[in-house]
Amino acid sequence: MPEPRASADARGTGGPHGPDPSEPDDPRGPYEEPETFREPREGGRRVRRVLTSNVTITIVAIGAIGGALTVVDLGSFVDDASEPPKAAGAGLSTNDMLAKLTSASDMDKVAADAVAVAKERAYKEHQRELKRLKEKAKRDAAARAKLKAEQERERLAKSNPSAGQNKAYGKKMNELKGWGRCWPSLLTLWNHESGWNERAENPSSGAYGIPQALPGSKLASAGADWRTSSPTQIAWGLGYIKARYKDPCLAWDWWQAHNWY
Repeated sequence: MPEPRASADARGTGGPHGPDPSEPDDPRGPYEEPETFREPREGGRRVRRVLTSNVTITIVAIGAIGGALTVVDLGSFVDDASEPPKAAGAGLSTNDMLAKLTSASDMDKVAADAVAVAKERAYKEHQRELKRLKEKAKRDAAARAKLKAEQERERLAKSNPSAGQNKAYGKKMNELKGWGRCWPSLLTLWNHESGWNERAENPSSGAYGIPQALPGSKLASAGADWRTSSPTQIAWGLGYIKARYKDPCLAWDWWQAHNWY
């Protein structure tokens, strides 16, 4: 006797023997894609449409132009004065040196004595201050630091990159004075005083320049360029030495005995 046929519902759910547990319970047809794969593509298309739209490109371009216009050249607000002015007197001829020596460097003894008194007083005051600081340094660490800083300032004040050129001027002008034999004395004397630095300034007394004139404005009697011109300062210093000590040999002898001249 033939088996009865299965109903339509039975045939759609797994055959004559009931539903097949291996088949997913999915109401969509076998060729439809799941919703989860369709949504990202829709979102990506929306992002691309936004990024490639004319409005977006226009906004980005305006922002870039505005950013470029806000750039400021800060260098235009900075005054670069890092390079020191060149020393006056470069290429000075022998005649120029003679003119300086004969026109402005001679000094009467009274004026020289007045400068010497000021230099002696400043030296003694400086020595008293150093002694006081040294004594205080034994008890106070802060005073030791202050003493070290002052000594370092004095060392830096004598450092001079153009000392060689200044010494060449000094040697020539010293010979023109007739003091060639005293050149070693003058060289050593001003090595101690300023290191042949035309901008050397004593932080305690204010003495200035290669010969350490005190006050520094005394150098103006030898030339208006006294602040930067080594020949002008040398001319003044040789005039001071002549009026006070006769020559650099005797000036150096005095310095060795007193530590100032």
